[in-house]
This record gives sequence, C-alpha cells and structure tokens, in this order.
Amino acid sequence: MIPISIEIVEGNPNLASLLGWHLQQIGYSVFQAVSCQQAKLVFQKQQPSLVILSTDLPDGDGVELCRWLHKQRSSLIFIISSRTNESDIVEGLKAGADDYLTKPFGMQEFLARVEALTRRLRTSAPPACLDYGVLKIDLVQRQVRLKGNAIDLTPQEFSLLYVLAQSEGLALSRAELLQKAWPDEINNPRTVDTHVLSLRKKLEVDPQQPNLIQTVRNIGYRFNPEALSRLPLRPQPSNNSDRPPQFTAPPSRSFAKY
Repeated sequence: MIPISIEIVEGNPNLASLLGWHLQQIGYSVFQAVSCQQAKLVFQKQQPSLVILSTDLPDGDGVELCRWLHKQRSSLIFIISSRTNESDIVEGLKAGADDYLTKPFGMQEFLARVEALTRRLRTSAPPACLDYGVLKIDLVQRQVRLKGNAIDLTPQEFSLLYVLAQSEGLALSRAELLQKAWPDEINNPRTVDTHVLSLRKKLEVDPQQPNLIQTVRNIGYRFNPEALSRLPLRPQPSNNSDRPPQFTAPPSRSFAKY
C-alpha cells in the first residue's frame, strides 16, 4: 500500500520534526516546510494528501495560506494553532480547514485526529497512477513513462501534463492551466506555451504536428488520450526525476503537551 503523504507547515522546527517522526513511525510519508513560501513550493511539487498547518509562520498568516490551499481542492487541511479564541477557530474552519486543534495538545489526540482525517482518504483515495496504456503518469513518484521508458520532465512540465491529463479531454485556457499547474509561481500565461512546446518535443512523434497535446483555437490546449492508441509515439530514455529527501528526527519526548 502506498503511504499517505503529509506536509507539515510549522515555524518551530523542533515541533515539526517531532510531529513528523511520530507520523513516520505509523506509516505516513512526511514532508516539512517552515514558511508560507516554502509550503507552497513543497505542496506544488509533492501534492500531499493532508497538510498540517500552523497559523503562526515567519513570513505570513497561516489562515491566509489555508485559504490558498483550500482553493487547490486537492488536500485535507488540519490547523494546529496557539490561537484559542472561538472566533479564531471559526475563522480557520471557514478558511477551509477540515479540523482545528489548539496548542498545547497531547500527541495521542493529535495522532487520533490525523487518523480520523486520513480515514476519509483511504475510503475514497484517487488513483496513484494515470494509466493510458503506453503512457503512465505516476502521481506519487511524479514520474512519466512512455512505452516503459522514463521521460525526463521538469517539475513544471510534470504539473502541466498532470493538469491536462486530469481534464479528461476538455480544453483548458492558458489562464486555467497557469492557475492549476503553477498557482502563485508563474505570472505570465504565455509561459504555458513554452512548456507545452517542451512537452511536445518529449512526447510527440512530430512536435510540429502534435496529436497528444492539441491546440484548441481561441481557447488553449487539450490532452487527447486517443492519440496514444492510434500513433506509435516515440519512447525517449531519461533519468528518473528527483524527489526531495524525507526527514527523520528522533523524538525528544513522547506524548507530552505541545
């Protein structure tokens, strides 16, 4: 079974490492961020199933980050906060949080709440791989294989291909692709054209006459999976894309108040 991935966004590195260690011990895959900016980069690259989010971060308000995460509509959000007023809790839940736990808290309660949230994912987990026969898009390893050969894609190219493939043949505008593939990272919609051209060079038989990633006039682009069964696409060998290392830190103490 593929482990559920969790991103911890916590400005206190000691607390983040401690929480991450306990989560890893029970089988979760954990990634860490200490700021809003880093949290967005990790989120876009790893697409975690759950984000554990502190409201107090060195470069911004965690509630605002929660609103941004909620707009992505792809992960559960669990706020942990030193803000204990009812109004603060209501604000966090209205911002999109699926659960809210005030500090200090006990480790057993924290783990129980994580388990309750991830139980939803186990009952309705999305596919770990988009399989189109000769083309396979691994959403966990963030790797693409064409006729069994790994295709070397940049993180931006992978995100764009993933968004196109998930659209189920619908045409998406450049603005839609920009927002879904790289929210808050790239501001020029014409950058989409550059990355589409790069994808075509790596996936199409003839990039000048593309069949897999089609241009839709006056709209944008669409992914055409039918091309995979009709055309002998060209396999290209490549190195596997890198993943950031996971962290492991021993707990300083267990089941205390944090």
